Amino acid sequence: MNDLRFRLASDADLPAVVRLRDHAARWMLARGVTGQWRPGELGAEHFRKIMESGELWLAEKGDATVGAWELWWEDEDAWGPRSSSAGYVHRLMVDHAEVPSGAGRRLLRAAERRVAETGRELVRLDCLAGNARLNAYYLDAGYRVVGVKEGKLQPDGSSKSFTLLEKSVRDGGEAASFR
Repeated sequence: MNDLRFRLASDADLPAVVRLRDHAARWMLARGVTGQWRPGELGAEHFRKIMESGELWLAEKGDATVGAWELWWEDEDAWGPRSSSAGYVHRLMVDHAEVPSGAGRRLLRAAERRVAETGRELVRLDCLAGNARLNAYYLDAGYRVVGVKEGKLQPDGSSKSFTLLEKSVRDGGEAASFR
């Protein structure tokens, strides 16, 4: 797993990110995780907008994109208006066929270091409230539940309930540079 490299995405990377997101959606569906992600749900334009207002990070192994995550600097839809003390992680995803178990946690730690590097104190994320396995994953990674957002609007126009989780990165110490 030490052969993963992290970098910011560019426009040229968007087709690979869309394929990765669709692959992750199919992986979830094959394991009975429904109501979370659907293949074809997000296209290049979604990820381009993220790059304009936040950051889109890639994890690469060799020449392949094997993971990604979105990093936002605000998330009023889930968290309401807040101070700029947090970074918000969204769509953490890995290609399970290309990386070993534990790679997702490595991406999450990279996102946490990036947030700490900006001087922010907290990493926040929201997780589908009904996905017990994913909620447990984030709790095991040191996040704590701080609330629930009922009826959060989704890209397809539906609404879902999400668990709100956060983790302090103030004392993380090892703020690595990703450039």
